[in-house]
Amino acid sequence: MAENDSQLQLVTFQLGEEQYGIDIMDVQEIYQMQETRPIPNAPAYVEGIFNLRGVIIPIINLHKRFHIRRPELSDEDRMLSGFVIVEINGMSLGIIIDKVLRVVSINSRQIQAPPQVISGIGTEYIQGVVNREDGYLIILDINRLFNPRELQQLDSIGG
Repeated sequence: MAENDSQLQLVTFQLGEEQYGIDIMDVQEIYQMQETRPIPNAPAYVEGIFNLRGVIIPIINLHKRFHIRRPELSDEDRMLSGFVIVEINGMSLGIIIDKVLRVVSINSRQIQAPPQVISGIGTEYIQGVVNREDGYLIILDINRLFNPRELQQLDSIGG
């Protein structure tokens, strides 16, 4: 392996029919699905809040935000549903996932620019795509998922 090859560790998960990855350095924790408390007048994509050891965390539903259909999951797969707790600009947010997959190591040379048409999440939120034996892995750029105004609104929800 050449010296300029770098490895990227990704937490991978299923959302809808696609597989996504987030840089492991952006992930704080992964939690099994828990009850959330709804917040009146919150944006439609905010599922509610979750109390994580005394810290109130807004829970984001990317299905609603990006109009992604939920897949049919077996009972076994539903046990792998939950939240990925990420940090964006110093704020903790929970993202609902359909199924946690695994941590993978990707060579940065394998990452390709996202195609212009991709189902679900817009290309502006995607860092790149990796073609793998079991299909495409879409790498999310979590720092672009929300604009500054949305982040400020989410921060006020988390309090």
